Amino acid sequence: MRKIPAKPRSSPGTIIVRAAPGSRTRALVSFAGRTERAAIGRGGTTARKREGDGATPIAEMPLIGGYVRADRIAPPATRLPLKRTRPGMLWCDAPGHACYNRPVTAPFAGRHERMMRDDGLYDVCLVMDWNLRVRRRNAGSAIFFHLMRAGYQPTEGCIAVSLPAMRRILAFARKGTRVTVLG
Repeated sequence: MRKIPAKPRSSPGTIIVRAAPGSRTRALVSFAGRTERAAIGRGGTTARKREGDGATPIAEMPLIGGYVRADRIAPPATRLPLKRTRPGMLWCDAPGHACYNRPVTAPFAGRHERMMRDDGLYDVCLVMDWNLRVRRRNAGSAIFFHLMRAGYQPTEGCIAVSLPAMRRILAFARKGTRVTVLG
């Protein structure tokens, strides 16, 4: 009797981010045959990421999950694990703290970012594995894939896209999808 080969596992895919021509703070994000506009760090891209430099790291970073403000937008359809953002959710960006580059909850005395922002940037916020599983102090924290400011204003080192583009990315993405930032 002939053994039927197992169906090959599908790849979680790749999202390519490359600087837009003529701008060090804007990018083109390509996935599934599409290209979307994006904003990147005010410091452009760097292979030597440091805390506070405002640059987007040149790296391959798997998506590990994310957050959605369900009080503002309907949770988008995705195979990526998303948690609802709640009051008191923070992200530690204090290099000297034991919780550096980790989610924490209020009250929290160390330097941090609020995940439930008034400006809507984190209404959908995807977490990439940058300096998470193996942390190095001052190597950068809170490198997210989130929503953009009007006019594609630069980020502090994250990648930011419009809400319609984020919805398309979420339809494509799942845990392990790789975000590759090119130099």
